[in-house]
Amino acid sequence: MTIDVILVDEDRDILDVMEAFLAREDGLSISTEVDPERALERIETGDFDAVVSDLTMPGMDGLELAAAVEEAVGELPFFLFTGRSPQDIEGYEAAPITGHLQKGTGTEQYGVLADRIRAAVDN
Repeated sequence: MTIDVILVDEDRDILDVMEAFLAREDGLSISTEVDPERALERIETGDFDAVVSDLTMPGMDGLELAAAVEEAVGELPFFLFTGRSPQDIEGYEAAPITGHLQKGTGTEQYGVLADRIRAAVDN
């Protein structure tokens, strides 16, 4: 079974790195989007199994995107992949977030993220 994931981040370079590493993971098919509003449109009309989003983006932040996704398509695994920790994110506890992974140096975080996506979709 292939898990279709959309990655959302306004920084194309970060998206390219995320896509490169996550595409190496077994069973994941990766799409990317730099505009959160366009991502929402694609989620509404597409068949994605999970969303991975940055927090701070112009127009719509990751928490707003998570709420809009839930309103549009119902429950969908939604992960924040950001430089901030959950306790530093106002409104995090009330948002429909499946999980959080903090951006950092190195590549091991992508394997952890892939495992969390698989676990959330399999449940």
